[in-house]
Amino acid sequence: MRVGQWAERSLTLGADDVETFARLTGDRNPLHFDEAFARGTRFGRLVVQGGLTTGLLHALVAMDLPGPGSVFLSQDWKFTAPVFVGDTITARAEVLEVHASKPVTRLGVQVKRQDGVTVLEGEAWCYTMRPEGGQPEAEG
Repeated sequence: MRVGQWAERSLTLGADDVETFARLTGDRNPLHFDEAFARGTRFGRLVVQGGLTTGLLHALVAMDLPGPGSVFLSQDWKFTAPVFVGDTITARAEVLEVHASKPVTRLGVQVKRQDGVTVLEGEAWCYTMRPEGGQPEAEG
């Protein structure tokens, strides 16, 4: 890992994703399911659960940067705009700091909708685990 390294990952979120998340977590907020309710709010239409937005960051960290074996140690981010059912979001993480003696990385994170609007921004610390006796991955 090196400062400035980055990765992105995109996902389109539909009504089936909202339903699956609700089935798994119990989050059946009317903002996600009741069109009349959502229309009467400042959002004006159905929004996806925030956990779906942050879930894309979990996938990005676990699979892309820092990559397999990585977990979040902490997260400090804020939601800045809604994600609507049908939106495509793109998560981006950039390495801001690499610990000198531990497999710990500080990332700047951001998620944007397809229209360029930032929906989430902040920072996170990650730890990358390796199997006992495993060799570090070669840089490519």
